[in-house]
Amino acid sequence: MLPDFSADDTQTFHQKLAHFNVSRLAPATPTTDWQADMDSEYLHRQAEGGFLEALRGEVVSLLPDPTFDTGRFIAWFEALVETGPGQQHALFDWLAEHASRQQMRLFLAQEAAGEAGFEDLLAYTLVKLPEEAKLECARNFWDEMGHGRPAAMHGTLLARMVSDLDLQHTIDTTVWESLALSNTMVGLATTRRYAFQSIGALGVIELTAPERARKVGLGMQRLGMADPTRAYFELHAVLDVAHARRWITRVIRPLIEATPDCAPFIAEGALMRLLCGERCYARYQLEFETTQFALGQAHDRLLQVS
Repeated sequence: MLPDFSADDTQTFHQKLAHFNVSRLAPATPTTDWQADMDSEYLHRQAEGGFLEALRGEVVSLLPDPTFDTGRFIAWFEALVETGPGQQHALFDWLAEHASRQQMRLFLAQEAAGEAGFEDLLAYTLVKLPEEAKLECARNFWDEMGHGRPAAMHGTLLARMVSDLDLQHTIDTTVWESLALSNTMVGLATTRRYAFQSIGALGVIELTAPERARKVGLGMQRLGMADPTRAYFELHAVLDVAHARRWITRVIRPLIEATPDCAPFIAEGALMRLLCGERCYARYQLEFETTQFALGQAHDRLLQVS
């Protein structure tokens, strides 16, 4: 049966798209009904394109001046750590200083569910990039892969946290804002017409993640969560500082110098990612401000408000 998105609310739309992304990224084997699969994929990709185009439209007013030269564009991009959507959000000070263990677990479960796999996004994005940008993506990828050590892979560290805290997260128990963030990142990385948007989105993650990760780590430490459980966030609080610096100097700057027309698309991707994050933070904060609840009750309420 072919998918129909016409009557979907926002939650259902992003659940469908998230399920599709899981299946389309997973290794598979040939089937006899591959043509039906292609028909379904086309409809999902068409729906994804409509969503991404609408999101592009939402950030138009935030784009930098098109007359900016490379230096001024880089300064604008770097300033996003202070001025971009969702930055300096009060949620993270609250997580560091006040969240209960139940509330922290709820936050972490939603964040884990929205994690699209940075290393996989990198792998898709670096295809056919110019040499300098591709090499920096590869260096970043190798860091994500723990320099070849399975226990140090960033995905493994995240999985360790999920296991240690017994976090229960599935697509159908995740709020649409978190699913939309993941769907945005996958859509940008896997669609070559959005290659420059993906570069901007990945770069702004590296730029803005360290302070948020530091505060989450502090909150986890305050709540007595063990060092290995906190490792995913504490690593990103430090490593992403260097990643952001190199991404700007070795990916964004040379790309803009070689192809100035790509700058607004890099900016779009950064703003799209930040806007998705801001919506997640606002959703979590709303729930934590209005209700004190146990983890199971929190999941129920989160799914009711969409």
